[in-house]
Amino acid sequence: MSSVEDGECSRGLYQLNKFEKLSGRPPIRDSGSKKRVRWLQARRIFSPSCPNFRIPNRFLREGHCAPPARSGHRCVADSANLYVFGGYNPDFEEAGGSENEDYPLFRELWRFHFATATWQQVHTEGYMPTELASMSAVLHGNNLLVFGGTGIPFGESNGNDVHVCNVHYKRWKLLNCRGKKPNRIYGQAMAIINGYLYVFGGTTGYVYSTDLHRLDLTTREWTHLKPNNPPTDLPEERYRHEVAHDGQRIYILGGGTSWTSYPLDKIHAYNLETNSWEEIITKPHEKIGWLHKGLMLFIYTLLCTRVCMCPQISKLMCVLLSGYPAARRCHSCVQVRQEVFLCGGYNGELILADLWKINLQTFQWTKLPTVMPEPAYFHCAAVTPAGCMYVHGGVVNMSENRRTGSLYKVWLVVPSLLELTWERLLKAFPRLAQLSSLQLLSLGLTHTLIQRLK
Repeated sequence: MSSVEDGECSRGLYQLNKFEKLSGRPPIRDSGSKKRVRWLQARRIFSPSCPNFRIPNRFLREGHCAPPARSGHRCVADSANLYVFGGYNPDFEEAGGSENEDYPLFRELWRFHFATATWQQVHTEGYMPTELASMSAVLHGNNLLVFGGTGIPFGESNGNDVHVCNVHYKRWKLLNCRGKKPNRIYGQAMAIINGYLYVFGGTTGYVYSTDLHRLDLTTREWTHLKPNNPPTDLPEERYRHEVAHDGQRIYILGGGTSWTSYPLDKIHAYNLETNSWEEIITKPHEKIGWLHKGLMLFIYTLLCTRVCMCPQISKLMCVLLSGYPAARRCHSCVQVRQEVFLCGGYNGELILADLWKINLQTFQWTKLPTVMPEPAYFHCAAVTPAGCMYVHGGVVNMSENRRTGSLYKVWLVVPSLLELTWERLLKAFPRLAQLSSLQLLSLGLTHTLIQRLK
């Protein structure tokens, strides 16, 4: 291996499982006496850097051109962009106040362009959904599919339609479907497998579901799948869980109700071939050495001897010693081939910041050696085809009910030589995106890379 390749590989290993902050801004309440920026002033200041982009007042402060803090939103990613849709923030100032017709919700679609590391609000045509919290979203080619979700008041204005936004043409449309739709729900999870859209769980706001529905994306017909199991063998009713799949099974990860969170030492899987639910016993993290484990036991013993010991810490220490992720809901989950990565969430007492992965062939859990820069739940995450995960927003403080607008990225796999070279090229030539396609071709860039810049 050449010295250049060796250096790039070392750089890739250094980046692996290391969170990097890309954007974010302090909350409005911390910005001092000058909380608002007039549109006329902002237009004069920001027009050169944000051409053809009309920025509402609530998005302009201290030089930032980024989405406000939020929770309950969803995001998806391709090779070039992260798309963030919807969200909720009860803070009047953070949510735009009287200028936001959908307060405390955000009826908007944002795009974070990886090559230029810039945010842009995407101006779309057509009918954008009004159920903007705890919907589910997937990217299918150039089409963003959004299903369900809730408006205000939560639980009384839910949706059960499939809205499609072509992110290339920036146009929304309502997908006309046949068959019996799922109930009007939010907090469900969904995935596309072999041309079918599968939707599991969710809540009406009063009743939690264990229903599984399938939409044929070719015929646009809904089917309520009724598994062969007896009712006692079905997964527990839940919302704000996540799903993964291997083409044959759909795996349900975490979730819960308003009063409980489900553990992850066992997971339920729906077998597409047998039309039945299975319970899978997972394997704990094995890399806690005897010295590390002994040290943790020693700390735990010390904590147990203290009269003022926090019961939350006690439970969390027990989970760490068990080798399994803590039970959680409102977390995020992404999949890279046969490995599923889970981060953050809420276990009913604590906001979590850990990062775990499970292999869908061995069902082995591995705790990764990093934590989120700030614990969060009701956040969103998406992964690029190259294996880089982006995490945005969420609730970061329960006592203050505070949300964040921070965006982080973390490589879940060792970046390829192409990705490492691409990142170095963008840092060395920050104006690359301003060149024409012909100029970029003359420099030797491929059509695929040029598409990332546009």
